[in-house]
Amino acid sequence: MDAGSYTYVRVESGADDVWAATGRFKVRIGDRVTVPLEMPMRDFHSKALNRDFPLIYFASAIVPEGQPVGNGAGPMLPMDNHSPETMPTGVPERIPPTAGVTPVARVWEQRSALAGQPVTVRGKVVKYNAGIMGRNWLHIQDGSGTAGEKNNDVAVTTVDPAAVGDIVTATGVVGIDRDFGAGYTYPVIVEKATLRKP
Repeated sequence: MDAGSYTYVRVESGADDVWAATGRFKVRIGDRVTVPLEMPMRDFHSKALNRDFPLIYFASAIVPEGQPVGNGAGPMLPMDNHSPETMPTGVPERIPPTAGVTPVARVWEQRSALAGQPVTVRGKVVKYNAGIMGRNWLHIQDGSGTAGEKNNDVAVTTVDPAAVGDIVTATGVVGIDRDFGAGYTYPVIVEKATLRKP
């Protein structure tokens, strides 16, 4: 089934059937595919399909049987469109910055001057994608900025694990106008970050 930016497949694995989703790709009933069991999500509700999945895997790619996963041949999971298919709405509680921490809105405001420089941000993880292109991707909000001005949220890449709802302090290097292909560009992003949790 295609929905939004995704293709959902149910795969007969020889034991239990497995539901998985990735960026849109062409597949037919009866095709044999390889599904990496990445990013398991339990009790996931797809708004696009109006359907509940007790367990589904959001895979970086689903490829024909025998084709290596991760060689760039398969469609990349939409990094900014997975679970719950849109960015979170609402205003998070204000998380006051501590010494040495730059508010998210200020990172946006000063992104040109900060490009290539180390920065530390602190906030709540509102979105998390694990193991895509060798790194974890998260979005942090601290209550600064506004959704209307699109300066209330900053993307972060890291090898450290996190979960939605965590309060983290991320220290990394500011990148601007980063293009990762497949239409995924970031006007500002904090890369190669290390995470600390309170």
